[in-house]
Amino acid sequence: MATRLLDTNIVSFMMNRHPLAARYVVHLTGHTKAIAFMTAAEMYEGAVRAGWGLRRMTRLEAVLAGYVHIPSDPDLCRLWGWVRVHRPGRPIGVADAWVAAAALRYGCDLVTHNPRDFQGIAGLTIITETP
Repeated sequence: MATRLLDTNIVSFMMNRHPLAARYVVHLTGHTKAIAFMTAAEMYEGAVRAGWGLRRMTRLEAVLAGYVHIPSDPDLCRLWGWVRVHRPGRPIGVADAWVAAAALRYGCDLVTHNPRDFQGIAGLTIITETP
């Protein structure tokens, strides 16, 4: 069973039962589902910005607990630096670079609805339902 790393947008789709979530279930079923530390941070940031109360924050924590969490380590930091410098064509955002580096570090396919954010990163396999 392969591990699939979920981008923040996929975690959000799943948590909020967004109609697009159904399109990604096929790519997740039977696989270990992981998130980078940056995805957890982005989910918390969104919750705080939205002013979520205790009930919704508790639900967020329960959802996040259902994923394998990839923490930062020196090798991941080195890959992050490589991704930021070697992405051809255009710069990559700080958060997206962490997600890409985590997928590279652990050899995970990256499931995202924003494939353009990650295109051109050598060695990164992207799974998307975006045409």
